[in-house]
Amino acid sequence: MADYRELRETRARFPERVAEAAAARRRRPLFGARDQLLIIAADHPARGALAVGGRPLAMGSRVELLQRLTVALSRPGVDGLLATPDIVEDLLLLGALHDRVVIGSMNRGGLQGAVFEFDDRFTAYDTGTIRRMRLDGGKMLCRIALDEPGTAPTLQACGRAITELAESGLVAMIEPFWSGRAGHDLSPEGVIRAINVAQGLGATSAHTWLKIPVVDGMQQIMQATTLPTLLLGGDPGDTPDLAYASWRKALRLPGVRGLVVGRALLYPPDHDVAAAVDTAVAMLGP
Repeated sequence: MADYRELRETRARFPERVAEAAAARRRRPLFGARDQLLIIAADHPARGALAVGGRPLAMGSRVELLQRLTVALSRPGVDGLLATPDIVEDLLLLGALHDRVVIGSMNRGGLQGAVFEFDDRFTAYDTGTIRRMRLDGGKMLCRIALDEPGTAPTLQACGRAITELAESGLVAMIEPFWSGRAGHDLSPEGVIRAINVAQGLGATSAHTWLKIPVVDGMQQIMQATTLPTLLLGGDPGDTPDLAYASWRKALRLPGVRGLVVGRALLYPPDHDVAAAVDTAVAMLGP
C-alpha cells in the first residue's frame, strides 16, 4: 500500500500548491458524451460516518480511501467527484481530477449521532471558495425533522447557499430527507415531502439539482419534481445485486440524470473497486 510520502511532504512544505493545482485543473462541461452522470461521493468521513457494512472504521484510513478513489476516478465513464475540501485537495495534488466534474460538500457540521445533528452547520466549502477553486458546484444535506429545532437554521442556510451558488452559475445539489431521531422516512410519501420542501429553497431553483435515495415507488416520487435528479447509491450491505437492480430500474425514469455513489463502489464486498465502478457505468443511459 502506498504511503503517499510525496503528498505528505507537499502538504507540509508547499501548501500553496493546492491553489496552484486547482488553477491548473482541466475542467470539462457538466455533461459529457452521455445524458447521465456518475459521480463518486467521498464526503462521509467529515460527518464522522466511517462505517461500511459491518466495519465501523472502514473509511478511517485516508491512504486507503485515496487509493480507492484514484482507481474509481480513473475508470472510463466516471464523470466526477463529490467531496470535502481535504479530499478534493489531496486528489488535486495527486493530479486525479483533470477532466472531472468536482462538487464541493458544504455542510458537514451535523455529525452522525450528535445532539446537534439536525442543526447542520456549513463547516466545509462555502460558495466563494467553490468559485475561487474553480469547482463545478456545491452539495448540501438537508434533513427535515418537524420535532427538531435545528431544522430551521439548516433550511435557512441551505436556501442561502442555493441562492449564492445560482448567482455564480454553479450547480446547487441538495440532498433532502424527511427525517427524525429514529431515522429517515424512506416511504414514497416521506421522500416526496422532502423533495417539495427542498426544491422551494433559495431565491431561484434555476441551478438546483436534487440527490435522492432509491426507494420503493420511484416512479411516483419522480413525478414530484422537474429538477435534474441524481440517485443516491447508499451502502447496499450484503445485497449489492439487489441494490444494482433497483438503481438500473430507477435510472430509466424521466428526470433522472445519473448516480452519486460512494461506499457501494469504493468498498464493495470483494474489494474490486474497478469492477464495481464499471458495473455502475454500464447502467447509465446513452
